[in-house]
Parts: sequence; structure tokens; C-alpha cells
Amino acid sequence: MKIIVLAKQVPDTNEVRIDPVKGTLIREGVPSILNPDDANALEAALELKDKTPDTSVSVLSMGPPQATYMLRECLAMGADDAYLLSSRAFGGADTCATSTTLAAGVKKIGDFDVIFAGRQAIDGDTAQVGPQTAQRLGIPSVTYVRNIREVKERTIVVERALEDGFEVIEVEKPCVLTAIKELNKPRYMTLMQIEDAYKKEIKIWDENSLNVTPDTVGLNASPTQVFRSFTPPPKGAGEMLGGTVPEMAAALISKLTEKHVI
Repeated sequence: MKIIVLAKQVPDTNEVRIDPVKGTLIREGVPSILNPDDANALEAALELKDKTPDTSVSVLSMGPPQATYMLRECLAMGADDAYLLSSRAFGGADTCATSTTLAAGVKKIGDFDVIFAGRQAIDGDTAQVGPQTAQRLGIPSVTYVRNIREVKERTIVVERALEDGFEVIEVEKPCVLTAIKELNKPRYMTLMQIEDAYKKEIKIWDENSLNVTPDTVGLNASPTQVFRSFTPPPKGAGEMLGGTVPEMAAALISKLTEKHVI
């Protein structure tokens, strides 16, 4: 079985700041990490590889050259090979253009049985790239996968998470499955695996390698434009009431009355 995992390098959300003038993310000096949901997607692929030794796992990402560090991490976790789609022509892409580029990368890699992707990226939270990539490839997709029940010759049986439970879906291969954190717990890397990962070649492809034109990828092919990003103003400090329970209740009623809440 041949599996492709879509992965993205994202800024660490604990360090994200927004430029108050430009309204854009400040990425300079911010550490980047493997998108958490994509780590679950990779783990799902590696678990299938553990069960079926002749399975190969390829990781595909679109991003700047420094995304190779994230791909090294994926290789250290157990992926067999990695591909990076990197070019200025791909910059400024929304989910529509991103899925077009990723689909072109998948086609260049060749035959596959399953594509795993994270539910969503923490820097965008759209949850659109996985399903859109499936649409570009003309294959079925199942989102919010929380468990893989069975892998058959032509189909895969999975559980799709719902707000109040789950549904069991049998989907034909090839297909796209998007993973949520409840699916598994990503494995740790060993020092030997990290060392081996830096010996492997990461193939880097641009628009010419993918045989796509600049008007079909990147900003030029992105119908969605972000008007403004901003950090909500901080809330005022709370006030703690002291005294006995009757005293605190009386003080609370007094303050609510002053504000015409009651």
C-alpha cells in the first residue's frame, strides 16, 4: 500500500503575534512546528505501515525552503521519503490555490492508495485543504476521522466524529482521510532516527517541476483575500469580592444594580 501524508509547517501558536499596522502574522523570530493535526495524520499512516510492512509513506508539503526542517522531523518519525513544493509562485495562496498545488504534487509522486491530512492547520483553521485536494484529484474524502476500523483490498472502514457521537463510513480507495487528535498519539523520534533523517534527500519541486502555470497557483489563483487580522483587546481585570457569603451577595447585587443588569 502506498500512502501520502499532507503536512504543513506552522508558527507555534504560543508565540504568534499580529502586526497592529499591517494586520498580518509576524513570522520573523517565531519558531515553526509540524501542524499538530498533521502529526496525527502521519501517525495514522505509520501505524498502517507497522501492520503492513510493504507499505510506503511519503510526506508532501508546500512552503518556504525552511519547511525542510519539518519534513526532516517527519522522516525521523518513520516516513520513507519527503517532497517540498516551494516557489515564490506558490506564495500568498489561499486554500483553493494550495489544494491545486498539492494535487499537482500528488500526481507527480504517482500512484497512491490513501492520502492522510490533518483536519486543519492551526494558523488558518479552515479545514478546507484536505477535502479540496480530494476534489482536485476526483477522489472521495472523509473528514474528522477518529478511528480506522479496517483496511480492505478496495476500501477502508473508518469512524467519523460527530458532535454527539460518530458514524461508520466505508470509503473506496484511493481516498483522502483527514485526522483529528483523538485518532492517535504521535510517536517520539529517537536520536538514531533523527540522524538517519538528515541523510535522506528531500525532493524540492517548483511550478516548472509540477507543470503548472503561475496563473493557476499562489496569490493569482486565490479568490479568497484576508481583509484584516487583529488581536482582540484584552479584557479588563476582574474584581474579587471579600467577606462573608451574605456580604459578598449583597455587594454583588449592589454592583449589578449600578450597572442596570438587575
